[in-house]
Amino acid sequence: MAADLEPGVIRKLDEVVVNRIAAGEIIQRPANALKELLENSLDAQSSHIQVQVKAGGLKLLQIQDNGTGIRREDLAIVCERFTTSKLTRFEDLSQIATFGFRGEALASISHVAHLSIQTKTAKEKCGYKATYADGKLQGQPKPCAGNQGTIICIEDLFYNMPQRRQALRSPAEEFQRLSEVLARYAVHNPRVGFTLRKQGDAQPALRTPVASSRSENIRIIYGAAISKELLEFSHRDEVFKFEAECLITQVNYSAKKCQMLLFINQRLVESTAIRTSVDSVYATYLPRGHHPFVYMSLTLPPQNLDVNVHPTKHEVHFLYQEEIADSIKQQVEARLLGSNATRTFYKQLRLPGAPDLDETQSADKTQRIYPKELVRTDSTEQKLDKFLAPLVKSDSGMSSSSSQEASRLPEESFRVTAAKKSREVRLSSVLDMRKRVELQCSVQLRSTLKNLVYVGCVDERRALFQHETRLYMCNTRSFSEELFYQRMIYEFQNCSEITITPPLPLKELLVLSLESEAAGWTSEDGDKAELADSAADILLKKAPIMREYFGLRISENGMLESLPSLLHQHRPCVAFLPVYLLRLATEVDWEQEARCFETFCRETARFYAQLDWREGATAGFSRWTMEHVLFPAFKKYLLPPPRIKDQIYELTNLPTLYKVFERC
Repeated sequence: MAADLEPGVIRKLDEVVVNRIAAGEIIQRPANALKELLENSLDAQSSHIQVQVKAGGLKLLQIQDNGTGIRREDLAIVCERFTTSKLTRFEDLSQIATFGFRGEALASISHVAHLSIQTKTAKEKCGYKATYADGKLQGQPKPCAGNQGTIICIEDLFYNMPQRRQALRSPAEEFQRLSEVLARYAVHNPRVGFTLRKQGDAQPALRTPVASSRSENIRIIYGAAISKELLEFSHRDEVFKFEAECLITQVNYSAKKCQMLLFINQRLVESTAIRTSVDSVYATYLPRGHHPFVYMSLTLPPQNLDVNVHPTKHEVHFLYQEEIADSIKQQVEARLLGSNATRTFYKQLRLPGAPDLDETQSADKTQRIYPKELVRTDSTEQKLDKFLAPLVKSDSGMSSSSSQEASRLPEESFRVTAAKKSREVRLSSVLDMRKRVELQCSVQLRSTLKNLVYVGCVDERRALFQHETRLYMCNTRSFSEELFYQRMIYEFQNCSEITITPPLPLKELLVLSLESEAAGWTSEDGDKAELADSAADILLKKAPIMREYFGLRISENGMLESLPSLLHQHRPCVAFLPVYLLRLATEVDWEQEARCFETFCRETARFYAQLDWREGATAGFSRWTMEHVLFPAFKKYLLPPPRIKDQIYELTNLPTLYKVFERC
């Protein structure tokens, strides 16, 4: 018995085993190998690419191009892992403009197939042919005749991985996947000619001419039914710094299979957010279960795109994903509305004697959803506040031109609103602050916040929300401070204003702040009136900066006239205003630009995050603000840094609760 409890011995895996495991992640089927090699050919500036296939790519997959070729000196290491000509430092990933960058494609293929490369560059007098196994060159490259470019021949794919080979579909289905990959790249790269041929067939299965157009290639590959309904448009967004080129079908066309060709910075990728946004627009026009044909090419700043998130590179992460998807949705919707002059309708006739269809019958009864997996998705369903006293809204004491009647945030994000102002921010210190916020954003937390459902308010600092089947409690004060800090730096120099009527005397407010416990005044600090005068002088001296950059106005005679408006329907609590002004005078570093903006934004965020929880009508208004203003803003705007994880606590989850109640 004692021998059975002995721990296992940890051993370092053999390098061959490690490489085969890694290769299995990158090359999952012949279509993955084709995608990697097509991107290599396009990186090599090829104008014509020919693909020859046997048995769905399992017996033979050959790619021939007329690109720049591979230097003879590089043939020795071309199939080793992490050898690439695309980058030299990790920082280069933020500016990567080529398809490949890891140097793993050829290495992975050589570990699971028999690989040979024939290549010739423009400067060499002859070509060279080399064979590889397990990432190593077998013998010396042999001189041979050939044209400029490269021929890569892959034979017996997965010959040493029988389980993987057995799991693959039939050769016909694998060939169909190869055709889909080649077709998508042919549409996106119309200046390059593509040819796909089964070995032994006289006619190619797919061929596109050199120097064609995207619409023409769509006609050749997908048929005239799609090409005649195409609607072409482009869009440039100066706010989120992206460009979109689109070819979408008008509402007369629909198919049961969704065809969406999405390229981001020239890469063939998938994006659930963009696909869902486009489908939601077409759902208004097309029959249920029918989809459009969509080609979309997005160009983003390389520093906003993370391409190194998936072994096969079919997924990417990028900043402002939700906002960009919303912008594309609006553009597609506008184009479809403008092209709705003619519609074609088909009417389905019921044959005589045929029974009526039960329209209430469920379309899919095969998938059973258990109660413990049900997720509340309607935010209008009852919350904790239903069991508490009714909420009463009250006026905050400050007036603004914006309406207080609506209970939802406007559709435009705060960056869109800021961009509509006439002033562009060019200060490097502010741009660095924005970049720091974006780089520190936690993708996992952002996904959680985006899909949360508000449950109820616990107290002035804590609230409950649901995400999927889990119930969380969060520190709303910390969330609010981070939100308002980000609002300050993104609204910099373009802040709207909350007008204070009548204006408040600055010195009286500062004296009032010194009377409060929060100021921490002691007799050793000096006379309160003198301290208030000194603080007022500082603020009056810095008033032009606060007015110019932050929308905080102090008149020449020392009257506070306005505060920055950072969030629709949100007004800061006037009870904390005196201490806020005192901290602006004492805690903000007015001497150094970057520190000045940082400390000013932090102090303002701290002030705006405080709600009035004193008993009475104001407490009810604070609860209303938390539910209808702050939490929708968290979902829409907040880019949460990793440190905010410490302010979220998982209380329970539905499967655990079901286990508890099942025992009762």
